[in-house]
Amino acid sequence: MTFDNLLIERDGALVIVTINRPAVLNALDTPTTDDLRRLMTDLQDDASVRVVIVTGAGDKSFVAGADINELVALTPVEAREHARRGQQVFDLIEHLGKPVIAAVNGFALGGGCELAMACTLRIAAEDARFGQPEINLGLIPGFAGTQRLARLVGKGVALEILLTGRQVKADEALRIGLVNKVVPPASLLDEARALALQLAAQAPIASRFILDAVNHGLEVPFVEGQALEATLFGMIASTADMREGTRAFLEKRKARFKGE
Repeated sequence: MTFDNLLIERDGALVIVTINRPAVLNALDTPTTDDLRRLMTDLQDDASVRVVIVTGAGDKSFVAGADINELVALTPVEAREHARRGQQVFDLIEHLGKPVIAAVNGFALGGGCELAMACTLRIAAEDARFGQPEINLGLIPGFAGTQRLARLVGKGVALEILLTGRQVKADEALRIGLVNKVVPPASLLDEARALALQLAAQAPIASRFILDAVNHGLEVPFVEGQALEATLFGMIASTADMREGTRAFLEKRKARFKGE
């Protein structure tokens, strides 16, 4: 597949996706989100892909936000549909069934912060900046920023960030739980790649079930989350990977998982 606004690099079971609109700080427009939808749908169905990294072209920006030229022309009906389409693409990323790592370089504002939050894990360069500045334009986040931010950092901190529209530096993002790790800019992709390779070596069915259990479990009462976990635990017991993993442990060797 070819894309106008994405660069794709394949390295074994790892795929690196680069948002490639550096002239506008990798701002998300409709063609770019459509590219992401097509790509992620393809990656979701590709069993040979075990981990995905998402980053931005250049050293200034991961994704600096939405394309304001698009937003200013939307009618209310069009604006709602625009938000729903973006939410669906980011939902696809969150529920891809395999880990997605955001390697955040520079600005991750508005839609960029929302994209990073839709990813499974976030590694930030020391000069990264996060924020939901929509209120400064008389807007609110539209790609689930109000929902994911509150779930990641808590209601009070999320409301303060959303209502002020201020930017959050990388060290604060780490402290409040918005990112998992902060690294020097020069080592960002190396760190993301190292983590991706570690995750790619894990049992892929177990990874998918863990993602399902956490993502869905957070949306239901605790008792229902427990029931989901028990069901998935039962299902995993039927896999060849489970038998390989337990046998390898007993034989004191490294497991070789095949996703079966």
